Amino acid sequence: MEQRSVYSASGTRSAIEINKVLKNTYLLLSMTLVFSAVCAWITMGMNLGGFARIGLMLAAFASLFAVSKYANSAAALPLTFLFTGLMGAALGPLINYYLNVGYPGLIMEAFGTTAIIFVALSGYVITTKKDFSFLGGFLIVGLVFAIIASIANMFFAVPAVHLAINAVIVFIFSGFILYDTSRIVKGGETNYVMATVALYLNIYNLFTSLLALLNAFGGDD
Repeated sequence: MEQRSVYSASGTRSAIEINKVLKNTYLLLSMTLVFSAVCAWITMGMNLGGFARIGLMLAAFASLFAVSKYANSAAALPLTFLFTGLMGAALGPLINYYLNVGYPGLIMEAFGTTAIIFVALSGYVITTKKDFSFLGGFLIVGLVFAIIASIANMFFAVPAVHLAINAVIVFIFSGFILYDTSRIVKGGETNYVMATVALYLNIYNLFTSLLALLNAFGGDD
């Protein structure tokens, strides 16, 4: 009886801890997304060019390294906002580009589609508590393939290949939403800062790829 009570209490604490990580993750995620959007709006108004976007992305990746290094320290939160702020700022020039070449409503369509996919997939995992850890290897291989193909297409600039890569990226990061949410629900990820960063990157890449696809297939053309 006593031994069973110990196991039961341990399981309860585990569930409480998982729910706490999940709650903190989505709270921080919502805050970083809003902050990222504000930073994007600022750089949109500044009309920054492509080189500025590259510089901001490089700075963001440097800050991402710092986030992972200090994820368990007091510096984790400000570094997370620094990272997502830089990513948002880098998004500004890209949004300006699509506002110029895209059709009216493109940005909101991409945003709405991204939100629907994220809520649907993460909600499914949280509700069913299914384990999607088996996707990890496939997703990493697919991501590496997509990165290599993207670099190669920078030299060949084939529009059809560009669209195919973005379509693959949409599927890959949709899979990562399942995978990363599952890790939180199953207790595999106990640091809500790193969980937030993972989900943020999933949403960010999903949004930018949907922008490219919707721009190509949407509108009046």
